[in-house]
Amino acid sequence: MKDMDIEKILTEGIVFRGSKSPAGKKADKVKTKSQKKSYVTGAHGSGSAKMKAEYRRRRANRHKNG
Repeated sequence: MKDMDIEKILTEGIVFRGSKSPAGKKADKVKTKSQKKSYVTGAHGSGSAKMKAEYRRRRANRHKNG
């Protein structure tokens, strides 16, 4: 190392940064059954899912005026 490098380290410190992620790669997330729209809205025919969808709809509209 050069004297300037050592002096710079002493005055400014060392900054450790994480490695850059590859721009083209994105992590593919797994979409589980419970996250799919037909299950969330109860459209697949399950009675319990229809009830849960109704509860979600009521909760979403709880504080809306109208």
